[in-house]
Amino acid sequence: MKKLLLIGSLFIAAGAMAHTDNETNISFSGDSCDVEFKNDVRIKANELEIFTADSNTMSFAEQGELKINGETLALNGQQRQAITAYSNSLRSQLPEVANIALEGVKIAGVAIEEVVNAFNIDGLDSINDLMADIKIEVENTFYQQGTFVMGQQSFNQFGENFENQFDEQIESAVQSAMMQSMGSILMAVGSELMGSGGDMQAFEQRMENMGTEIEAKVEQQANQLEKRADALCGNFSTIAEQEQQLVKLVPELKDYQLFSYKKNN
Repeated sequence: MKKLLLIGSLFIAAGAMAHTDNETNISFSGDSCDVEFKNDVRIKANELEIFTADSNTMSFAEQGELKINGETLALNGQQRQAITAYSNSLRSQLPEVANIALEGVKIAGVAIEEVVNAFNIDGLDSINDLMADIKIEVENTFYQQGTFVMGQQSFNQFGENFENQFDEQIESAVQSAMMQSMGSILMAVGSELMGSGGDMQAFEQRMENMGTEIEAKVEQQANQLEKRADALCGNFSTIAEQEQQLVKLVPELKDYQLFSYKKNN
């Protein structure tokens, strides 16, 4: 899950050319989060389905019908009310993960734009194309044929795709753009040096200030995104508690819990 929400940080670290010691880590699997995904969930317009790694399924329709591996389970009023509340919680909170991930892609674009403006860099078409591919990959991870899909299996699949397909391409695209724009970069550096009257110390300070300004603009948005991620993590902990209470009412749902508490908590 970490790679999914660190897309922006990858570009910041690769392209900012300054302040690489500070990295914004946005993750639902960080130390501050007590839960992690155990199974996967599909959310359709009128049905919620949780499925396990061995393809067992639980489905709950809006009209109150619960099925486990295709067999209808009779519910009393209290059980039906509890499952409905649980289903509504998942419907309201889970899509925020996709929103945060896509916002991370936007922040990466801000970082690139700031560097481009500062150094007159050309040849960024390959990076822009790669950004578009990442955005599509994120969307396809969560939205499949009109159904919202999320969980441990989905994140593992995305993580593998990101490592295999995008990781090296990001580094290669940034390096290529830098090489293509080396002349523009050198001219920009020369102009900054001349503006400092040939004083290397003053020049270094100007470059430091430029890097700080770029970082500040990106970090402000990244910090806001991190707060959203932290808040969502807390909401997931609340849903996990709700889920445990639900299992007490409907023991048949024990194997279909979406969340699990970390072993160190």
